[in-house]
Amino acid sequence: MESKAKVAGHPIHQMIIVFPLGLLATASIFDMIQEGTGDRRWSEVGHYVMGAGLVSGLTAAVPGLIDYLAIPGGTRAKRIGLLHGVGNVVVTGMYAASWLSRRRRPGNPKRSALALSYGAAALAVVTGWLGGELVDRLGVGVDDGAHLNAPNSLSGRRASESAGGVRKSSAA
Repeated sequence: MESKAKVAGHPIHQMIIVFPLGLLATASIFDMIQEGTGDRRWSEVGHYVMGAGLVSGLTAAVPGLIDYLAIPGGTRAKRIGLLHGVGNVVVTGMYAASWLSRRRRPGNPKRSALALSYGAAALAVVTGWLGGELVDRLGVGVDDGAHLNAPNSLSGRRASESAGGVRKSSAA
């Protein structure tokens, strides 16, 4: 199922999801380092990284929702997509609660803020796996007719065409 939200021939959601995943995971890792070293600067920096992760996560959700709405109903992909999306809303909510609770003293987060950060990171592993299931196993966001010799996405040709411009058969 080809993505409905694209730029330069590629799905936007798949391109930008790396930012919230990396930023939010890094914030949790910084919290762990702070707990291990006692150096509060790690959690302070983590607080700002977490804020950037939240903004980028909300941004990535928009094209993800557009693609989810295009998945045909009654399919395994629709069910997995719902779990992926709702799970990521929960992840974002947990990180947002952690971020809000440490706003006044970002270098000295409460235990509850740390628990939210770690729990959200663990849940993000699951929702990330579900996203991989959608793309890698169920073909969501993959161009129709994609193959190993498909033309460049900027060429204006369909993925089902060969590099020489001849359409591949459906058996290929």
